[in-house]
Amino acid sequence: MNKYIGYIRVSTKHQNNSGLGQLAQKAMIKNFLKDDDLLIEEYEEVESGKKDDRPELLKALEHCKRENATLLIGKLDRLSRNVGFIYLLKDSKVKFVCCDMPEANDVTIGIMAVLAQDERERTSQRTKAALAELRSKGVALGSPSNLNDEARKLGTIALMKKAQDNPNNKMATALIVPLRENGMSFQKIADRLNENGFKTSTGKQFSNAQVLILYDRHIKSQAESKAESQINSVQKL
Repeated sequence: MNKYIGYIRVSTKHQNNSGLGQLAQKAMIKNFLKDDDLLIEEYEEVESGKKDDRPELLKALEHCKRENATLLIGKLDRLSRNVGFIYLLKDSKVKFVCCDMPEANDVTIGIMAVLAQDERERTSQRTKAALAELRSKGVALGSPSNLNDEARKLGTIALMKKAQDNPNNKMATALIVPLRENGMSFQKIADRLNENGFKTSTGKQFSNAQVLILYDRHIKSQAESKAESQINSVQKL
C-alpha cells in the first residue's frame, strides 16, 4: 500500500473562490490513486507561484515525513517556478509525484524550474521594453483602441517570442530535433513526446502539426543566428 499526502494550490483568490482550480486538482489526485493506495490528507493553499513562503506546503512536507508518505501534486505547474524552492523541496528528502507527469524526477523538475524562472524574467523584460517603445512613439496605453499597426506588430512578435521561450516547448524541441534528424516522422515524434509525458505550452498532448511547428521554428532560429553571425563577421572586417 502506498501512502500519499495531497497538495493543492491555486495562485489567485478568484480561483479559490470559484473552486474550479481545487476541484480539477482533486480530480487528478483521485484518478491517480489505485485501489490499494491511501490518501491520508490533502492540504490546500492560495499562493503566488513566485513565492516560497507556503505554510500549507510546509505542513504537507512535515506530514509526509511523519507518515513516511509521498507528496502527491495534481499538476506540475502547481510547484513553484522559483529555482530556490525546487531545491528546498529536494532538500526536504520527501518523495513527490506529479499526477500529470508521474515519470518526472528531481532532475526533470529542476530543469523545468530553471527554464520557467528564465522565461518569467524574460517576459518581464520584454513587457517593459515593449511598453517603453510604445510610450516613446506617443502611443497612449490602457485601451485596445490605442493600438496602432506597429503596436499590434510588436504584440505579435512578443507572443511568438513567448511561445519560442516557453519551458515546455524548449524541453520538447530538445527531443524533437535529434529524432527528426534521425529520420523519425512528425507523428512518431509526437507519439514519443506524449508517451514520455511531455506537454504543449497549453498543457495538452502533442500532435504532428505542433511538432512540425516547433521543428520549423528551431530551423528558422538556427538560420537567423547563422545569418546574424555572418553579418557580424563581415562588419568586423
